[in-house]
Amino acid sequence: MTSPLTALLPATERALLHRVATAQSEGRAPSLVAGVAREGRLVWSGARPSADEDRTVDTQYRIGSITKTFTAVLVMRLRDEGLLDLGDPLEKHLPDTGVGEVTIAQLLGHTAGLSAESPSPWWERTSGALRPELADVLGERTRMHPVGRRHHYSNTGYTALGALVAAVRGDSWENILRNEILRPLALDRTSADPHGPRAEGWAVHPWADVLLPEPCEDLGLMGPAGRLWSTVGDLCRFAHFLAEGDDRVLGAASVREMRTPSAPAGAGEWDGAYGLGVQIVRNGGRTLVGHTGSLPGFVAGLWVSVEDGVAAAVLANATSGPLPSPTAADLVRIVAEAEPRIPEPWQPRPEVDRELLALTGPWYWGTQSFGLKLLPGRDVELQPLRGGGRGSRFVAGSDGTWTGQDGYFAGETLTVVRREDGSVRHLDLGSFVFTREPYEPDAGVPGGVDSEGWRGLRP
Repeated sequence: MTSPLTALLPATERALLHRVATAQSEGRAPSLVAGVAREGRLVWSGARPSADEDRTVDTQYRIGSITKTFTAVLVMRLRDEGLLDLGDPLEKHLPDTGVGEVTIAQLLGHTAGLSAESPSPWWERTSGALRPELADVLGERTRMHPVGRRHHYSNTGYTALGALVAAVRGDSWENILRNEILRPLALDRTSADPHGPRAEGWAVHPWADVLLPEPCEDLGLMGPAGRLWSTVGDLCRFAHFLAEGDDRVLGAASVREMRTPSAPAGAGEWDGAYGLGVQIVRNGGRTLVGHTGSLPGFVAGLWVSVEDGVAAAVLANATSGPLPSPTAADLVRIVAEAEPRIPEPWQPRPEVDRELLALTGPWYWGTQSFGLKLLPGRDVELQPLRGGGRGSRFVAGSDGTWTGQDGYFAGETLTVVRREDGSVRHLDLGSFVFTREPYEPDAGVPGGVDSEGWRGLRP
């Protein structure tokens, strides 16, 4: 039997090619390349014009702000190693910036209130040598908004994060990136500087079919905000890492934390939210995680649907016109809808934990019914049995409690409360008491239960 990962159906491939060809034609891009991965494996790539043999999955394009996601991974690694806390003020690790009271988490989520851009001249088209110090990047007016009050996308904030990584590690951002992300994940065609084959950056005249070459500047300190070059092949592999994690770089729990919204996007920016270095959008009923990017001469888009196991990257060499973000989202949708993920076969658990098994089934918070279900390992899920309500997945801890992972009870502790004889009295979840029967008399319901019990109501 053919593996479901070896190839896409011809009809799916044609739909992908049509979408890419439409994006390149309508966007008037000198070239546009795209790749689609399923379960981390590249299963399709396309390029327009298709006759250009150099436009392959191995051709480097500048990816702009997708670089920010790589920088965020480096920061999360420092957190996981205990070298910093996301709640730390920047000043603790990088003194004398003038913005030291903002936290690392606020910088990651663009809620630090810093300026979007560095002072003039426009940093994307000028040499980084014009901004040799972090103070030159941040400028005199560093605050655009109150700290922590709103999402305000900030290139300067990610410049500060790159400087933070370099200061804590004692090495350059480029070297740290290469050693801690690119080499372990085998992203051999991702680099701070281009290595052929590479695409040339162009501006396309808005009213005529003519081109103007764009300059390619060394961004200096602004590099962590947008310097990288990459390929659709490398970006699709990186998307799989954002979905699954890799213990050589960052574990699954930490990448899941990156994918958790930390702030809603500002009005008019995009329909979604921002996590820790990643954009999060809802598109066609599915959640996509990734980032967009642009620099003069280039635009880029990268999205992955964790639920579907499908990722797509789109790169073009035009300053404006092509729309890589919606194109990449459409490529994910085409594959996910035409060839949905094949579920893993159900298998029984290898052994029975009878104490855990006894906790499964219906529970009541007051009169609202919930069902507790066992998940792999010792994790559990508690969901309402009727209508909407407060449900969550819970991860087991070493102390016999569980911690909520999502929904209303994210971060809250679920505890089994027992009687003196060892029998289960109730479940305590953030002070909410869950009992086996609605308002069970001896199960510790706060406020007690009327001694006469349930009754009818006579007219």
